[in-house]
Amino acid sequence: MENQKSKIKNQKLFITGAQVAVQACIDAGAQMMYGYPITPGTEVFTGWIEAQKNYLQTEDEIAAGFAVCGAVIAGQKAFTATAGPGHTLMQDGFSMAEGMRLPFVEIIAQRGGPSSGTVIYSQQEVILACLGGNGEGMRIVYSPANLDEVYELTRHTFNNAWKYRFPSILLTDGYMLKTRGIVDFSKFANLKNVDSYPLIKEGEAKHWRNIYTFEEELYDELQNQKKDFEQVRNEIAVAEEFETADAEVLLIAHGLVASACKQAVGELKLQGKKIGLWRPITLRPMDVKSLNKTVAKVKQVLIVESSLGQLARLIKDELDPELKVKITYLQKPAMGIEVEEIVDRINNIL
Repeated sequence: MENQKSKIKNQKLFITGAQVAVQACIDAGAQMMYGYPITPGTEVFTGWIEAQKNYLQTEDEIAAGFAVCGAVIAGQKAFTATAGPGHTLMQDGFSMAEGMRLPFVEIIAQRGGPSSGTVIYSQQEVILACLGGNGEGMRIVYSPANLDEVYELTRHTFNNAWKYRFPSILLTDGYMLKTRGIVDFSKFANLKNVDSYPLIKEGEAKHWRNIYTFEEELYDELQNQKKDFEQVRNEIAVAEEFETADAEVLLIAHGLVASACKQAVGELKLQGKKIGLWRPITLRPMDVKSLNKTVAKVKQVLIVESSLGQLARLIKDELDPELKVKITYLQKPAMGIEVEEIVDRINNIL
């Protein structure tokens, strides 16, 4: 697909995270959105509609998910956005996309659970995003920590979904999408769209298989997908290391919580504390080499998250079992975590 130039590529705008995400979808060359309104992700849907783009409001999130699957097979660069219970329902179509290697793009605004829970904020959809559905979790999951990353990682979500043929998620939250801030779009002028659209050429016939008769057939297919996914890990897994060179205590966090942790590190460094931050930008696949290399240098790790250990589960799964490091936790499910809380916890540890 020819790269679509943003009409605001040289502008600096004071806009919300949802507006940033919509602009990123437009600039990614998205042609169609299928969705169902749900707080706190509705503004992605309404923003897309206000931009006078093609859309279909389906009867529910299940229908929206399967509509995206059908659309990308038929030749559309389509996507969806949802949150919480909608994300749960979307796993049906998303799992099929995973099995069929379809470039399913989904923007998620996490909200507190279980069930309808709260409609504002949480980090409780990490496991659902990374490992949900009846499959092995061969999908790409990005976790932005600021508005600039909402734009940049949305573009990467589209590009890598279409380049590698794995369904891909931008995992954000209600605070991020409703926050208003200044975004300088000139910084992203060099971002390009991958030339991998559509899936098949006009007139070409292809069998998109989504069911297997024998267990051995599916086993062989999953082995091939696992091989491809590990190659994806080497090419796109990315993390941020902040002030880790001389750190004795390492904070691990993602998304907005990582932004609070970065501020906390700055305050603690002024106090003479040897503190660093390791932040996974891709939750799936995770940058395992960077994680283990960084953890190997420290005496203690504090995992900070707005859930009861969902990030911790992913981290512990990827840590080298030979590493002897003490791990502690700051967990506040469905709650924002303030810089002062992180500073106090580190001072208590030290």
